[in-house]
Amino acid sequence: MSSLYPDQQLKRRAMAWALRIKVNPERVDIADLPKKWGSCTSDGIVTLADELAETDEAFQDYVIVHELLHLRYRTHGKRFHAMMSALVPDWRELERQSQHSTERRRIGH
Repeated sequence: MSSLYPDQQLKRRAMAWALRIKVNPERVDIADLPKKWGSCTSDGIVTLADELAETDEAFQDYVIVHELLHLRYRTHGKRFHAMMSALVPDWRELERQSQHSTERRRIGH
């Protein structure tokens, strides 16, 4: 068990993915997001739901990669989907699970 607080662990996980994907978010915030798991603003601020820390790492990776890729691809076009598949091969299944497990959650933009 890590000595880090859950929000610190999420930030570290996000920054590790940012290095791997070669994107540079202006900031990664952890906040109460009652209707979605994450968001990415056009000025490079990635926000992750604090409740994401309570999910399994595979789902965390799915949300983190999804939001970080919006720093490179603003829409969910072919390149975005190709990168999701390359980085998180089971992302479509994770997305389906998230939609079925909790209706109030969706991935933001």
